[in-house]
Amino acid sequence: MTTTGTMPPRPSLGGKVALVAGASRGIGAVTARAFAQAGAAVVVAARDKDALEQVAEGIRADGGRALAVPTDVGDPASVEQLVQQAEAAFGRLDAAFNNATDGPMPAPLAELDPEGFDRAIRTNIRGTFLGMKYQIPAMLRSGGGAIVNMASLAGLQGVANLAGYAAGKAGIVALTKVAALDYADQGIRVNVVAPGPILTHHLEAAGEEAQRRAGLSTPMRRVGRSEEVAATVVWLCSDQASFVTGVTLPIDGGQNAGIKPQQMYRQGQPMEADRGA
Repeated sequence: MTTTGTMPPRPSLGGKVALVAGASRGIGAVTARAFAQAGAAVVVAARDKDALEQVAEGIRADGGRALAVPTDVGDPASVEQLVQQAEAAFGRLDAAFNNATDGPMPAPLAELDPEGFDRAIRTNIRGTFLGMKYQIPAMLRSGGGAIVNMASLAGLQGVANLAGYAAGKAGIVALTKVAALDYADQGIRVNVVAPGPILTHHLEAAGEEAQRRAGLSTPMRRVGRSEEVAATVVWLCSDQASFVTGVTLPIDGGQNAGIKPQQMYRQGQPMEADRGA
């Protein structure tokens, strides 16, 4: 028996204002465009002024509204000014995606450069804290809103040689839960996404073999796309997720669920698992 029905409506953010930190490229840039496609005016922030302006120009070329604000997410005055400019330009703030990240090159913990570790903590934990510190009052002035913070599967499980990165992402998860509890009864929802392997510029630069291995590390046997992360962020910021707060949402092709060997065994006989995408 077959059933028919209509697809659920896409999330709409018409009349809303969204802010994306870490928007100069990769997942942040894709998410900024997704916010605009959902109808929101978008404020994009990052340190790279030229790359940031290109993202904003692309949104405007497609008929959207966008403002580029060069920002250092670890500097309180810079983040405060970012939020002030968003309100000055568009009159309110309804959604925010704190996506900026940084960290040292991979190395065993005892070999890690302390300055690199500090940089990871400054951008990931301090940057996310400062973002919420100034975004939340603006959202309260607008009558409520939604924040999504960017963590990683590495912040849930740990990854060898990534002490700074993993610690920073785990801290973001904790901050998100606290913020969600603090403002749950004041109209502000706060959630966190935790992607696994996503085909961004880093994985593209690593080459096809690295991409193949990354895909095989997931039960779905493929890497994710930036658009899949962006769609999740927009949904979390929309009214379709109005009863969702304090959640850590892996976007990882099933990695967080456990281990799916590439060979499965049935009745004592090995059987090749489906390796298709």
